[in-house]
Amino acid sequence: MQTSEHIPTAPALVRTDFVHWTPVIAGALVASALSLVLIAFGASLGLSVASTAPTWRDTSPTLTLLSGLYLVLTALVSFGFGGYVAGRLRTTWDPALHSEFMEFRDGTHGLLSWALAVVISGLVAAVIAGVVGSKAVPPATAPAANAGEPLIAYDVDRLFRSERREQGNLAYSRAEVSRILLAATSRAGMKPDDREYLARLVAGQTGIAQPDAGRRVDEAITAATLAVKRARQSGVILGFSIAVSLLLGAAAAWYAACLGGQHRDQAAPPLRWNVSRV
Repeated sequence: MQTSEHIPTAPALVRTDFVHWTPVIAGALVASALSLVLIAFGASLGLSVASTAPTWRDTSPTLTLLSGLYLVLTALVSFGFGGYVAGRLRTTWDPALHSEFMEFRDGTHGLLSWALAVVISGLVAAVIAGVVGSKAVPPATAPAANAGEPLIAYDVDRLFRSERREQGNLAYSRAEVSRILLAATSRAGMKPDDREYLARLVAGQTGIAQPDAGRRVDEAITAATLAVKRARQSGVILGFSIAVSLLLGAAAAWYAACLGGQHRDQAAPPLRWNVSRV
């Protein structure tokens, strides 16, 4: 006579609170780490949507489009995976709850995980930018320079290029010229007195003739205008790509959290490969 041995099992833990913060935090950490890794990998391949250097990079619309698409793909993968982790790790809901309400709770967990991951990534980016910016701060004794001077540094170099061995201290003159050139990129353009002043300044510092100095100034104005235009375009593309990627990342986190919750409750087949059927 066979007897069945009854093995006691622990009852499943049922939670009635709305938010389970442990899986939310876990999903946010996973999403933040994965997004930083993917962004660093893309930057190493040149897939960066912001570039102000006057190189072939700025004249490649295809690469700009690929950079934006890669940023969107990064958001979908990282936030989607983080949302799935948040939905899969949460404990069992109260069985008395309606299925649509349970799905809304799972989606909320994914959305909270997405929001926390965005905050973490933003703080990390701010810290990195602060560290890099602190190393690039000029000494206190240096004259004040415009924040956009690195954008047109090469054009200022060409403006003051000379065969003279001694040109004196050009630090203040470079900073002043940079401010004038950046002001000339506005809608009002270069003022006539500013152009004459730059021509005299360049002629005095380099020793070239006044007409040649005037031509250098005109070339510098054209180059500075083009550089600022490219920088503005890169800024628009960067802002639009970030906004779109974050919105799509929120949607991916919501959907992935609902899917993870279904796998947690065994309401949907789990994501696994069946090798025997291959």
